[in-house]
Amino acid sequence: MKWLLKRVLAACAAVLVVMVAAGALLGMRFSGEPAAWAASGGENGAWLSAAWLTGDKSAKDRAELRDRIARGGIGEVYVPAGEIGADGSVEGAYGSAAARDFLAWAEEELPDTAVLGLLRHRADGSSLVEDRFDEEARGRIAAAAGEVAGAGFDGVHLDVSPVSVNDPSMPRLLEAVREEIGGDAVLSVQALPVELVPGLRVPYFAIDRGERYWSKGYLRRIAERADIVVVPGHGSGMPLSSMYGGYMVRQVEEAVAALEQREETAGTALRFGVPGYGPDASEEWGEPSGGESTETAVQAVRIGLTRADRREDVGIALYPLDTAGDAQWRAYLEGWVEPAG
Repeated sequence: MKWLLKRVLAACAAVLVVMVAAGALLGMRFSGEPAAWAASGGENGAWLSAAWLTGDKSAKDRAELRDRIARGGIGEVYVPAGEIGADGSVEGAYGSAAARDFLAWAEEELPDTAVLGLLRHRADGSSLVEDRFDEEARGRIAAAAGEVAGAGFDGVHLDVSPVSVNDPSMPRLLEAVREEIGGDAVLSVQALPVELVPGLRVPYFAIDRGERYWSKGYLRRIAERADIVVVPGHGSGMPLSSMYGGYMVRQVEEAVAALEQREETAGTALRFGVPGYGPDASEEWGEPSGGESTETAVQAVRIGLTRADRREDVGIALYPLDTAGDAQWRAYLEGWVEPAG
C-alpha cells in the first residue's frame, strides 16, 4: 500500500510542478511595454443586457448608453434577441414592439453602430452541432436568424457552445444562417478560446469531457464564414493576474496568427472579450476566475497586438457595456481607448 501512496504523491507532485511551470511561463508573456499604436482604432464591440428589448430602459438609460458607445469607440453591440431551444426554435423579444422602438432609436442616435441580435444556446458536455440539432432544428435556427435580420437588426451574433473542434456541421450552420440573413447583414460568431499550445485541448477534454479550446485551424475555418469572430476573455481558470494577463496575450497572438494565414479571412474582424461584470452577474456571464479584471485584460490585448504586429480590424468586446461599473469602464477607457502611453 505504501508504494501506491508514494506513486500517487509523486504523480500529484509532478502535476503541481507542471502547473507552476506553466503559470510562470504565462506570467512571463504578460510583460513588456505595448506599442503606442496598439490601442483602440474605434473597432470595438460590446454586449448589452436583454432589458433593451423589453422596454425596461428609460430615456436616461438610452442617453447614457449613447454616450458610452460614442466615447468607447463601439462599432457593434450584441443584444440578447432569443434563446435557441433544443429543437432549434428561438424564443425572445426580437420581434416585440419594445424591440422595434429600440431599433428605431438606435438607427437615429447610433447610426455608426451595428445592432446585432444575439442568439444563444448553451449545453453541457460536448457534441457535434448536427447531433445536438437535427436537420429540421438547424433549419429553424437559420430561419430565426433571418427573422432577426428582417426585424430590423443589422445582423446576428451566434453563440452556440460548446462546439467540438473540427465539427463540420458548425460551418454548415453558418452557411445556412448567411443564406437566410443575406450578404449585407453582419454575421458575428462567438468562438471558444484558442489553444495556448497545440494539443492543449486534449487533456482538458479528458478531465471534464467538454470542449475548452479550439485549434487555430478550426478558428480559421469558422472565421472564413463570418464577418466578426469574438474570442472570449472570461472563464479562463487563471487564479493570478499575471497568469490571466499571459493567457490573454497568448489568445491575441494565436488568434491573429490564425486569421492572417489565409486570404479568405483577411476581411474578418477579431474581437477579444474583456469582462466588465461582477459576481452579481456571474449567472449570466459565467463565474469570473480569480485573476480576471478589465485592467489586466486590456493591457494584455495591447501587449499581444504589439507582439503580433497587429492586423486590421482588431478590437475589444466589453461585456456588458450598460452595467459595467465605473472602475471597469474607467479601466477600459484609460487602458484601451485613451491610453497614456
